[in-house]
Amino acid sequence: MHRILVSACLLGSRVRYDGRAKTSEDALLARWRTEGRLVSFCPEVSGGLPVPRPPAEIEPGATGAAVLDGTARVLRADGGDVTPEYLAGARAALATARCHGIRLAILKEGSPSCGPLKISDGTFGGRSAPGQGVTAALLTADGIRVFSENEIAAAATCLAALEDGA
Repeated sequence: MHRILVSACLLGSRVRYDGRAKTSEDALLARWRTEGRLVSFCPEVSGGLPVPRPPAEIEPGATGAAVLDGTARVLRADGGDVTPEYLAGARAALATARCHGIRLAILKEGSPSCGPLKISDGTFGGRSAPGQGVTAALLTADGIRVFSENEIAAAATCLAALEDGA
């Protein structure tokens, strides 16, 4: 049985920066949870950040890939650098995925860690920009297919292909 790495906040864990969850009510996710396929993970908490915590964003114009290669940072609005925690969390997520043989993940869109398609634009103005968060970029670089909570049907198609041996 193929396991799926899922952002803990999507499964009801109160781990977001504001101390809340972003629980998904998707029926496929609920079924996979019942089947024991889901591995819940929060890279930010695993990287050592508290709950709640000040919001953080990747520097303007950069993405998680730039953080991974050392050319960008993850900063709080007050300028505090939390890049080391984001990198540690991404590495822990990858280690967890490898430990469980995970080949696909469903991660929270917009997060500087988990965002698969878009992240905040780095200005703390509530705007988003295209790009992946730090964890999403590291998982993708390792060959793990990363989907957002809005792409669960596509993740199901990917899972079916994996189970069919494609």
